Amino acid sequence: MAENVDLAKIFQAVTKNLTQNQESLNQADGYNHDHGDNVVQVFNLITKAMKAKKGADVSAQLAYAGDYLGKNNQSGSGKAYALGLAQAASQFQGQTLTPENAMGLVGALLGGGQASAAESSSSPAGDLLGALLGGGQAQKEPQGGMDSSQLLAMGLNIGMNFLEARQQGRSNMEALVQSVVAGSQMGQTPHRAQSANIIASTLMTMLTSGSKKN
Repeated sequence: MAENVDLAKIFQAVTKNLTQNQESLNQADGYNHDHGDNVVQVFNLITKAMKAKKGADVSAQLAYAGDYLGKNNQSGSGKAYALGLAQAASQFQGQTLTPENAMGLVGALLGGGQASAAESSSSPAGDLLGALLGGGQAQKEPQGGMDSSQLLAMGLNIGMNFLEARQQGRSNMEALVQSVVAGSQMGQTPHRAQSANIIASTLMTMLTSGSKKN
């Protein structure tokens, strides 16, 4: 449930993983060679904002973080993630954050145009995520294979990206993250796609394993 989700802890984990990959992200940036520096600063600010609003509902935390980031980081990544946080805040207004709708948060944050949080369980990514989690319990792999109706429910683009990633040897969760990132705003440039994969995979790992308040 939303009141049990520690967003500060979750975004702190994202920041840690980005920091560990900061130099490689700088090298992947063929324009200014500073994407790693920028995205680490962005998520440090987001984490700081989440800590300041700890205890508020999910929508309020996301809205505050988006506003705080927009005022304190004017980089391209900062502006993009500030907008993503604002979109996520709107989507989760009055909603709880659960493993089943976690992909709605990821999609909004990355600028993927996901459906609202209330509708995310029937979105292509939401349908697949629900199947992978087996009714809300995180599993490394679902029991059995995906049938044709589930693949159709995923939608053509996400479904094709998912299948391609699975053929490359990715796990179901890795393939889902890769397919959603590929269809998002952040997936349109190689260096942002690289950081977005780190962000999305960390968020999904934390949210589906249940990051609770102490």
